[in-house]
Amino acid sequence: MRPVAAVDVSRLPDHAFGHRSILWWGTLGFIATEGMAFAIAIAAYLYLRTRIPEWPPGVPPPDLAIGIANMAILILSAVPNYLTKRASEKEDLRQVRIWILVTLAFAIAFLVLRWFEFASLNVRWDLNAYGSIQWTLLGLHTVHLLTDVGDTAVLAVLMFTGPITGRRFVDVSENSFYWYFVIASWLPIYALIYWGPRVL
Repeated sequence: MRPVAAVDVSRLPDHAFGHRSILWWGTLGFIATEGMAFAIAIAAYLYLRTRIPEWPPGVPPPDLAIGIANMAILILSAVPNYLTKRASEKEDLRQVRIWILVTLAFAIAFLVLRWFEFASLNVRWDLNAYGSIQWTLLGLHTVHLLTDVGDTAVLAVLMFTGPITGRRFVDVSENSFYWYFVIASWLPIYALIYWGPRVL
């Protein structure tokens, strides 16, 4: 039997971005799992809508102004998020520091408005099935938002305090990838919460 030649891999990078990273696949799996939870909640909303003739039952629809304002903030947050992701993949520490803080500011502004958004639903969570599903949809998205804001805040601190490694830039890139999911998942939920009672 011939001996197997050793392959020198010492010069290969210890990190990678995108689909070459195990973290990217983990984030994608997490998104798929959470996306299914959102799909189930949306299906529950649509099912309840078919069972209740008056929609919303006995309450006015949610106020549009705060929903539109929050939607605008979330959509605009895609710009600094994109710039954060791009800077992290170039391993440009200065730009990452700037854009991760801007992204975090957008996320915090969204969270502050979200507090008022619950009041704008015009229904308590325990009043009826309509109230329960409205609060469930908003609550699910809020939990995802809170976890990503926490993750972004921790990464922002680490980008200022170190240690700064290539893997840390991968963390920032994947956090930005997840933020796109936070934005995308809000679009159908926003449509159901704010336009469902007016259109469906």
